Amino acid sequence: MTAPALARVERPPAGGAVEVAPGVVWVRMPLPYALDHVNLWLLDDGDGWTLVDTGHGDETTAAAWEALAPGLLGGRPIRRVVATHHHPDHLGLSAWMERRWGAGLWCTRTEWLQARALSLRPLREARAVARAFYRRAGVPSADLPPLLECCRSYPDAVAAPPSFHRLRDGDELAAGGTRWRVRVGGGHSPEHACLHSAERAILISGDQVLPHITPNVSVWPNEPEDEPLSEFLRTCEALRALPEETLVLPSHGRPFTGLRRRCEELAGHHQARLEAVLAACARPRTAFEVMGVLFERALDPHQTTFAVGEAVAHLNHLVRLGRAVREERGRGPHRYRALLAG
Repeated sequence: MTAPALARVERPPAGGAVEVAPGVVWVRMPLPYALDHVNLWLLDDGDGWTLVDTGHGDETTAAAWEALAPGLLGGRPIRRVVATHHHPDHLGLSAWMERRWGAGLWCTRTEWLQARALSLRPLREARAVARAFYRRAGVPSADLPPLLECCRSYPDAVAAPPSFHRLRDGDELAAGGTRWRVRVGGGHSPEHACLHSAERAILISGDQVLPHITPNVSVWPNEPEDEPLSEFLRTCEALRALPEETLVLPSHGRPFTGLRRRCEELAGHHQARLEAVLAACARPRTAFEVMGVLFERALDPHQTTFAVGEAVAHLNHLVRLGRAVREERGRGPHRYRALLAG
């Protein structure tokens, strides 16, 4: 099936909406970050709606929904929320949606567990774990306090419902006049769900594939030995098998076609970064030093947490491949050294 033509669909304003295909509405909500918006996808279910992702869990987004709902929803409730993954701009308002419309949450098990664990974890514990992680990464002591303040951001932005409906890879959902197959990937988050309609040639990609920016692939303080880059590259390879004309509905940026080409670009981007990290580690480097190689621009504390995580992800991947070693020095920062080929 050929994907629907975009026909220069106008990007909706923040807090606005526009139909991109029959029964599929693009809702754009503001974010309190440098990345200032998130795309949500409203699917017409006849007597109600299915919403893919909710927006950030804050009063601004809730107020935007209240202002948008009377004209957009036509008096019909949001009966189901499908969360692609656990990040605040995707699952953050799910508990509010349940209170407001009785919308049940549908997501993969790992994403729900992550949301519950992170939103309920005591702040003191989160800071202690983060402090140890960033010290091992070589973050200077003077730079630590603003990074530790970021530990507040998740529980402040997400209140995950206490129950959910589990999605598994290969499950199918009926919504928006078509059937959507759940395609689970990883790397950006542990069990990220995309929705694919083969009949309509549409992929709701969440953050797994984005048109202009690269999805963040990070190691986080609660799982310092994680190696998410391999999962991300495997997912890119799996999504390359979908038809090139598939209309991709991403969480950030405009809808686009050219999925196969974009997956190849993303894989190539990370391969180039791995080579840059190897070159930098000709002499032992900390993850914080490697972060400076990967991100040359100035970063705010929120961006720095992502950038340190990206650096560790690439280093852990190289260690797993046997192309680098990690040198641990007691309680001091870990350093990484490239191994010569052959």
